[in-house]
Amino acid sequence: MLTELQWLALEVKYLDRTQAFYEAFLDLNVRRETEHETALAAGETDLILREPSGVPRGGLHTHYAFSIPADEYDMWYERLDERFDLIEHTFGDSRSLYFYDPETNCVELGQSEVDGAGIDGIFEVVLEVEDLDRAQQFYEQLGFEVTDTGDQRSRVRLTTGAFDIELWEPQLGLADARGGVHVDIGIEAESPVETADRAESLALAVDTPEPDSAPDTRRIRDPDGHYVTLVPA
Repeated sequence: MLTELQWLALEVKYLDRTQAFYEAFLDLNVRRETEHETALAAGETDLILREPSGVPRGGLHTHYAFSIPADEYDMWYERLDERFDLIEHTFGDSRSLYFYDPETNCVELGQSEVDGAGIDGIFEVVLEVEDLDRAQQFYEQLGFEVTDTGDQRSRVRLTTGAFDIELWEPQLGLADARGGVHVDIGIEAESPVETADRAESLALAVDTPEPDSAPDTRRIRDPDGHYVTLVPA
């Protein structure tokens, strides 16, 4: 069983500038940093900003969504509208606003049922895929469940129950967003080894990451080159 999203990594050319953007406009604090990357605290999830320095790389032009308390939406809109050309969409009873960071990632702030104040986690990540049926099969083998297949069958939405991924064939979505390429995400799993074994037949590679990771952590490269690291829950 898959549960929480532990991290989303984005590739950046200018680490200082992009870090300053997220600190200034979205109030994200530094959780840890090294020479080539910074992890910002988005609730319990790490938003990792990573310079090109090895693999896995971070994602390029990735569309993803932060959770914000429903009653803070107007405050965030007014604050960000002073600086950005915001795009707004409504989904049922919830609203989302969209804008772009300095690296052309499409950032969404969506009304969610979360505690506390400010940004509290990432509830959606969009991945670009070449073969939608193949990608869907892979993520279903990992333990995701399909919730929406879209009107034109060029995208599919899947969930763990705690967060969602969308798989998009190459296209422009809402706010002209694109799915990310070579995205690196980390997900909690109750049984990382068993989960990786189920998906291995469709994966490009399965391995154990750095020596200081938990022994049963598994890093998988999916059929489109995205990295999914399963960490013990």
